[in-house]
Amino acid sequence: MQVDLLVFGPHPDDLEIGMGGTIALEASRGRRVGLCDLTRGERGSNGTPDERVQEAEAAARVLNAAWRVNLQLPDGALAPEPGQVRAVADLLRRARPLVAAIPFERDRHPDHVAAHALLARAIFDAGLRSYPASGDPWRPARVFGYFINDWDHPDVVIDVSTMYERKRAALDCHRTQFAPAGGVQTRLTSPLFRQLIESRDAQFGAQSGVAYAEGFVSRDPLVLADLLAAAGVEPRRTQTLA
Repeated sequence: MQVDLLVFGPHPDDLEIGMGGTIALEASRGRRVGLCDLTRGERGSNGTPDERVQEAEAAARVLNAAWRVNLQLPDGALAPEPGQVRAVADLLRRARPLVAAIPFERDRHPDHVAAHALLARAIFDAGLRSYPASGDPWRPARVFGYFINDWDHPDVVIDVSTMYERKRAALDCHRTQFAPAGGVQTRLTSPLFRQLIESRDAQFGAQSGVAYAEGFVSRDPLVLADLLAAAGVEPRRTQTLA
């Protein structure tokens, strides 16, 4: 059950949209990655909750995640209230992730904003010895925010160029959302939505000198070994004077 990275998404498909490439990349490096959908997306315009969960499981296999769970919290009513916080805290204490990823705090979708508030509260509470959740207290060493719809200037980007086809394949698993048979037209069914995702990842990539990158924000400062290493350059050799 324990993982190196635990990624939370408000609805099935959100974490693939935001960081499917990074999930696949971490898994390819032998890291154990756990995925958690907070809701079954039951308020979505297309697809049944059961279909959406099945699609999410298929996407998890494409990304080579260690496991994927769904907490079945109420879609459209996510909030940092005691029952929901406890459900997330219980999972955190079981999975004991070294790093967690949660939706960015600002987004056009109210559920994504609410998910951020819920997860931030639960991550804090899960680390308190006095908090009444099962298991021993646990708090990840670092929490990163990832972008779903809207984005800001990232603190760090991950080069996902080699995993971008895998990200596309994971998104394709969510057929009821992006290509429903006989479904209603939504923002997600338009080809422009996939264009929006890819143009964002391509922009982060171009700014960083790679084809595709996914961006993340951190509330806490990132500690770098030194500026030259961060720039990816080797220092010049020190010359000794004769």
